[in-house]
Amino acid sequence: MRSVILVPGLACDAELFRDQLPQLQTTHRVHVSDAHTRFRALPQMAAALLAEHPGAHIWVGSSMGGMLALEVHRQAPQRVLGLALLGSTARADTPELIRLRSEAIALFEQGRMDEVLRANVMFAFHADSAFDPDMVRRYLAMIRRAGVEQLVRQNRAVMARIDQRPHLQTIRCPLLLACGDADQLTPSECSREMAAAVPQARLEVIERCGHLLTWEQPERVNALLQDWLPTLE
Repeated sequence: MRSVILVPGLACDAELFRDQLPQLQTTHRVHVSDAHTRFRALPQMAAALLAEHPGAHIWVGSSMGGMLALEVHRQAPQRVLGLALLGSTARADTPELIRLRSEAIALFEQGRMDEVLRANVMFAFHADSAFDPDMVRRYLAMIRRAGVEQLVRQNRAVMARIDQRPHLQTIRCPLLLACGDADQLTPSECSREMAAAVPQARLEVIERCGHLLTWEQPERVNALLQDWLPTLE
């Protein structure tokens, strides 16, 4: 039985994959990473993951988790049997994104975390989900669990990441790319760009979906993974 390493996004935890875990665990050994909570930079996070999980694995990363999975591949491509990147990007932050993250960090440090999180709901979700009280409650609860220190640290790690686009041409393993058609945080053009650079990539743009694919369209994400994973055998 092969192992799947699930890598959550910024300030997220295993709850992000709540709807995927039961199905994945029937066919694979599954581990949800928490490396993003323990180190200050993506290269350190990736090195820790590689040290803690000897051997080759399938890596499934959402958003920041996809960035971290790409860094794992950059450091040790022979340790990657397959990559699935959900709502992620190979790009570095633009100056505008760095400015926005820096402003958010200042608000977090002023004790205004909830103000920022509630404003972010409309960007994180498709409009259908942004007005779903249960979805919003789950989202806010998960980010609050991470807390201010993690929000600040992880945003700084993302701001400092390198541009992975030159590295894409080295990817030889199977690559699954999935994104929401209405993702405002990581637009679909980011996934399309990666797909264009990797000949064997499979790209799926999920309709009526924002940034949190695993919550907004869990059945679609599950179907994609269950269709893709057997191709790695």
